[in-house]
Amino acid sequence: MALPKIGNNAPAFSLKDQDGKTVSLKDFKGSKNVVLYFYPRAKTPGCTVQACGIRDSKKAFDKADTVVLGVSPDSVAKLKKFEENPKKEEGALNFTLLSDEDHSIADKYGAWGPKKFMGKEFDGILRSTFIIGKDGKLKHIMAKVNTKTHHDDVLKLIGELGLAD
Repeated sequence: MALPKIGNNAPAFSLKDQDGKTVSLKDFKGSKNVVLYFYPRAKTPGCTVQACGIRDSKKAFDKADTVVLGVSPDSVAKLKKFEENPKKEEGALNFTLLSDEDHSIADKYGAWGPKKFMGKEFDGILRSTFIIGKDGKLKHIMAKVNTKTHHDDVLKLIGELGLAD
């Protein structure tokens, strides 16, 4: 699947969040930058590290007038469990998780495709991040993501792109 083009309107979406409420990209147009990140599966080690980094950087994202939306093919119920308790010793997540069970939105963003894990080939989420400006246009694509530094990398890009007020 091809990636959307930087400078174009980001592909529209409406998905259920961890509370079963519908969240749409258009909800943020004109008011917030959006970091839309795709991750393979809730409650896995890499995804938990990535989510906790975002959680711990909430004040910095708020200061940058940016909302973070995590998207996976997990069910709403599984996302709720992940939000409430990503790791026993740490607090709940404080940002929105979205369920894309049929991976239709991942397809639109080019975040679904062939993967290889432990010698097996299969289709799945390609860990990637899309930075969308308040104008609804795609500003940057991170096709390679380091789960440990993702939050810092994204915040740095938001600053470099001049999106932080």
